[in-house]
Amino acid sequence: MEKGKFSKIYPDAKTALSDFKTGMTLMSGGFGLCGIAENCIDALTEMEVSDLKVISNNIGNAGKGLVKILVQGKISKAFCSYVGGNPDLEKLMLAKKIEVELVPQGTFSERIRAGGMGIRGFYTPTGYGTLAAFGKEVKVFDRPCVLELPLTADFAIIKAQKGDHYGNLWFKETARNFSPLMAMAAKVTVVEVEELVPLGAIKPEDVHLPGIFVQRIFQGRNYRNDIEFEILKDS
Repeated sequence: MEKGKFSKIYPDAKTALSDFKTGMTLMSGGFGLCGIAENCIDALTEMEVSDLKVISNNIGNAGKGLVKILVQGKISKAFCSYVGGNPDLEKLMLAKKIEVELVPQGTFSERIRAGGMGIRGFYTPTGYGTLAAFGKEVKVFDRPCVLELPLTADFAIIKAQKGDHYGNLWFKETARNFSPLMAMAAKVTVVEVEELVPLGAIKPEDVHLPGIFVQRIFQGRNYRNDIEFEILKDS
């Protein structure tokens, strides 16, 4: 940004999340361990917050990612579509120490998109006749459909490969996953990037998420980019 102009750039995750508070709803991008906001999650482990409602495809995996704040007892409710590979979440669920709303993955994406677009609800046949439809309104079109409501959040934490000073983002491959939708559905979107580049460095046609949806951005550090299951192919 030019000198004297408003800047979205923050020095680190801790500063970018300084006003995140107890009881807030958090969206966290990533699929498994791919594309997770590592720096932001680490910052949350050091913050005195609790009673968080977390919206994420999965609440960490293999002891990594959001599991770090899960085992600290900071999450009271989770909206997710996958809980495999997470014995810590399983243990808390069985002990009824956390409320979990399991959402079919396509419905999960659409509920977040609806939140970002201002759509007040939509009907889908997915989940009809299962526990996922329990207590929800059903309407018959060509077939019975379940009314699903949008998901929104106070904060979203996402990671991109590249971002410029205005917040325009470019994601690498599948790390894109839910992050653009979450950025649109949150009041405050905090982005960490592997490469913070000058304005104009990302071509307009390569922008995956316009900076209008990003309020805060910082250069990430010390990325582990963990792999859930390492498979080696014989040469």
